[in-house]
Amino acid sequence: MAQVDEKPALNNSSRGVVDTEKATTVHGIPEESQLDFLDDPDEGLSEEEKAKIDRALLWKLDLRLIPWLSLLYLISFLDRTNVGNAKLAGLQGDLHMTNSQYNDSLTIFFVSYAIFEPITNVLLKRWRPSVFIPIIMVVWGICMTCMGLVHNFSGIMAARFLSEPDRKRVLRRLAADKQASAAYEKFEMTYFWSSLKDWKTYLNAIIYMGSCMPLYAFSLFTPTIINELIGDLTGAGYTAIQAQLLSVPPYAAAAIVTVAVGFIADRTGQRGICNIVVSILGIAGFSLLLGASSAGARYAGVFLGAMGIYPAISNTISWASNNAEGVYKRGVTLGIVIGWGNLNGVVSSNIYRGGDAPQFYPGHGAVLAYLVLFLFGGSVVQYVLLRRENAKRRRGDRDHWITGLERQEIEKLGDKRPDFIYTL
Repeated sequence: MAQVDEKPALNNSSRGVVDTEKATTVHGIPEESQLDFLDDPDEGLSEEEKAKIDRALLWKLDLRLIPWLSLLYLISFLDRTNVGNAKLAGLQGDLHMTNSQYNDSLTIFFVSYAIFEPITNVLLKRWRPSVFIPIIMVVWGICMTCMGLVHNFSGIMAARFLSEPDRKRVLRRLAADKQASAAYEKFEMTYFWSSLKDWKTYLNAIIYMGSCMPLYAFSLFTPTIINELIGDLTGAGYTAIQAQLLSVPPYAAAAIVTVAVGFIADRTGQRGICNIVVSILGIAGFSLLLGASSAGARYAGVFLGAMGIYPAISNTISWASNNAEGVYKRGVTLGIVIGWGNLNGVVSSNIYRGGDAPQFYPGHGAVLAYLVLFLFGGSVVQYVLLRRENAKRRRGDRDHWITGLERQEIEKLGDKRPDFIYTL
């Protein structure tokens, strides 16, 4: 969470805070304006009693939501990346694909992923998660079941099950849906443009691409890398199953570090520092993979790479969310950030080529460049800029932004309100 200098924020949430000390002096912004419309069930209770009730409520939410959401994310991520394991088990040969065709089949996934990510973020805001998530889970399951019917490269690249008249009918229905949404598009477009005009949207997208491309490269090709690495040491490659098992410990280490980074970032409000630290781990790991000759050192590099990449994904998304105030602006911002990051998966699917084994210099070099330039460099730049902006807001240099505005107009400013303090 973001931090303030002296007084704790009444409106403190995981998305940044409102500086309540400034709220009482800057153009008369009321401290609890967003709470005026909600009844307080704890009215009349002491602060200690309220704190006890809040702790029980948070535990209830955590125990009900986090395990299931974690399981869902685990399954979805395994489904996204297990094609690397399937390749070792004979996928490429069974489907009669060349190395280039295999890479193309990985690329097409990221293109569609990036296109639909912003759309689904908006739909998630418009519909309830309890409705939207089950729907996409069912559709996802149907798609993956149909993947079992694929017999060649053409089948894995595209699904052709509609006649030409049916295809035109679908296109007409999609066009009609777009027109039907016009009644509420105007309201959403205000926040859409607000997100597009915000420099943080683009800097967060750069940071996220610096972690997302390495993540997909690591996930898709780790079994292959480890298989070549161990084979280089023993003179004979391990079996596919052994190589896949050797890829498990780095993921376990990355999971522990990811949870630890999330805990530390939430407690300290220093998401930028956390990003910088884990990016250094990733840089060290891929430097070992790129330069070390010992198989043991390179396997250690796999561990460091995993521990540097995976925590940055969740931390970067949280950082972007913390600093985009407003439901619709946040949805658009996250859609752009995540969509652009996943589009860089196109790069990851084409940098580890069979002809580069066993060293994979181009692949490791590309990942290292992303980690240094975008994840590390972008995190440092954003941390410095946000720190400067917070200092200006605390000095009152941004108070003129709300001169002459009414209360509702001030609320609509979101993170542009002078009393909103960014998460560092």
